Amino acid sequence: MLSLDSTIASEVAVGTLTIRNLDDPLKHRLRLRAAARNRSMEEEARQILRAALQEPVLPVRDLGSRIRARFAALGDVRLELEPREPVREPPVFAGSSSAPPAAARKARSGRR
Repeated sequence: MLSLDSTIASEVAVGTLTIRNLDDPLKHRLRLRAAARNRSMEEEARQILRAALQEPVLPVRDLGSRIRARFAALGDVRLELEPREPVREPPVFAGSSSAPPAAARKARSGRR
């Protein structure tokens, strides 16, 4: 377990980070790396985190944009759209009125 204690320096609160279940080989490598740089394990962990988090953050694109970018080199495909037909009237079944369903419901509710 590696623990970074909090301190207060020039009125700025510094958080605490505890890392549990750290693999022994990883902890050993951190200890060796810290010793090679004449630092404590905690300071070495802080430096590693600082360096990792100072890298520029790449903008996250949505899935559609990522797919489009992946296939952009293949060129764009434009498909011709077929003209739509006019909307048909709904079928009228035997024993039902020719009125649309909403009007038929209103007519039935008025008969009560």
